[in-house]
Amino acid sequence: MRMTVIGTGYVGAVHAACMADLGHQVLGVDVDTERTAALAAGRPPFHEPGLSAMLRRVMDAGRLTFTTSPRLAGAFADTHFICVGTPQRPGDGAADLRYVEAAVDALAPALRADARHPETVVIGKSTVPVGTAERLTARLAAAGAHADVAWNPEFLREGSAVQDTLRPERIVAGVGSARAEARLREIYAPLLAAGVPFLATDTATAELVKVASNSFLATKISFINAMAEICDATGADVLTLAEAMGADSRIGTRFLAPGLGFGGSCLPKDIRAFAARAQELGLGASTEFLHQVDAINTRQRDRTVDLARDLAGGAFAGRSVAVLGAAFKPGSDDVRDSPALAVAEAVRREGAQVRVHDPEAVDNARAVRPDLQYALDATKACERADVVLHLTEWPQYRELDPTALAAVVHTPALVDGRNTLDPAPWHAAGWTVRAPGRPRLG
Repeated sequence: MRMTVIGTGYVGAVHAACMADLGHQVLGVDVDTERTAALAAGRPPFHEPGLSAMLRRVMDAGRLTFTTSPRLAGAFADTHFICVGTPQRPGDGAADLRYVEAAVDALAPALRADARHPETVVIGKSTVPVGTAERLTARLAAAGAHADVAWNPEFLREGSAVQDTLRPERIVAGVGSARAEARLREIYAPLLAAGVPFLATDTATAELVKVASNSFLATKISFINAMAEICDATGADVLTLAEAMGADSRIGTRFLAPGLGFGGSCLPKDIRAFAARAQELGLGASTEFLHQVDAINTRQRDRTVDLARDLAGGAFAGRSVAVLGAAFKPGSDDVRDSPALAVAEAVRREGAQVRVHDPEAVDNARAVRPDLQYALDATKACERADVVLHLTEWPQYRELDPTALAAVVHTPALVDGRNTLDPAPWHAAGWTVRAPGRPRLG
């Protein structure tokens, strides 16, 4: 099948490559000339395992091309995926739909004029407020364009987005016509043949699935971090608490990980946009609930700074602090709303000299936080440090030798902001160890 993918950022680039890998003929459309040129050369402008090799493979096979001209989209295909960003709007936190609307407006003239594609389906993948598909349908009709609008939310995790696209846990199709449903079933036929569940629903429900899912996951993270605060106040151990809770099959262990909290481009943005939409709908209790989930998560950054300040002797002025991790999660170079960078910057503002290491995200971190220092080696980052902060749970940090690291720091003091390091060998090597919700060592 021939299709276009409009917007080739993180979601769009992965989707375009994976659809081509499934055998479709795909045209990626983006107004960003640098991004388009990089993708056309097989170089995604972000770190995502497996994507570079897939891009080269499908482009060599002639199934994926890129353009900066939206006008070509209508003539290329009668199936169009909208994958542009929906950033957080300043002020109220609502989703900014200007890029979605611009993509539809750019597509509308071709849908109005090109009779070669009379059965056009426009499929949204961008994360949007409930009711967006209905508004876009009216927008296209007002422009004299004819298309069915469907919504097919993405559930990608950075670091495993290719696998999440080709082996999803479910495909959600918000449709208003039999034609749109049939089109989506045809697109995903290889996945459906492999047993992937296909859930057809109305567009409003499909729009809600993504933000509801992310808000629930955010709630689990914030809940266990609220428990970590109680553990700190009572001397209980939050990791043992989480293990005992997770053994209940109704609860489960996933996303029940206490620590620095969530960040990135999805969960914080989605929960704030969901709260803004709930407020627009007059749902006060739901709005307040979502705000509290967000507030608990944000508070973990301040609590981590407090733990570090305590180890620094009560003040950061004149202290050297090493930060292990800049990306918001391992497996990614994404530093958008990174809790690690937020903590690093807060410590710097209080007078510390801060040196940051990350296996993938140093360049991106330097671009947004040039006032911090950076090291390309974790051990170099820790040299002469008064406090070491472990803030992104990259697996290589678990392989660090506490004894060897103790020999290069000024003071062996560690804050494990992610609760993923085994504190016993660090304590045995002479380190004072602090972690959210855990008993103090040293």
